[in-house]
Amino acid sequence: MQLDRTFLESVINLYDELTKNGIYIVYIGKFTQKVTSMFSAMLEEELDKKSEDKKTRRRIYHAMVETMQNIQRHAEQYSEDVFSNGLFMVGKKHKIYYIITLNKINAENESKIEKAIKEVNSASKEELNDMYKKQLKDGKINKNGGAGLGLIDIVRKTENKIDHMFIPINFAEKYFVIKTEIDPCKLKIKDLEE
Repeated sequence: MQLDRTFLESVINLYDELTKNGIYIVYIGKFTQKVTSMFSAMLEEELDKKSEDKKTRRRIYHAMVETMQNIQRHAEQYSEDVFSNGLFMVGKKHKIYYIITLNKINAENESKIEKAIKEVNSASKEELNDMYKKQLKDGKINKNGGAGLGLIDIVRKTENKIDHMFIPINFAEKYFVIKTEIDPCKLKIKDLEE
């Protein structure tokens, strides 16, 4: 590839947009255990710099691992390398950490995913705990290696709803985007109330 001014300007614009939105980790590619471990170490180093408390660190780490595993599970249904790639971003803006992931899914899975997200987003803390226990007890491992705990656990650990979007690619596929937030101030207030 030769250096091209138009291409470089678009990369610089993307860089500026990412930093303006507080994004400090971006990854595009295959998601493996090694990749998850590498980002865990990078995130831990970043949280050390920011002197975050242990509870916030655990919740950010947990949400990161769950969202990365979600990409990994969905990517396994594709055999071509280009389709098994995903996008992962971590950022912090206005004292709130957020994780955004994007991966391709079969369009036919949208309604099932939408239903699961609505269910966990509308559940109370007690209902989420009950759902989690029930899924642990009765859940079956699906063909992608999941037991249906990921979405439940993300909402339980972050204490925030999952923001999501489906973006059509073609007739058979869609991009599935998840955004989850971890608000250290909100967690500290809840700790004081309990």
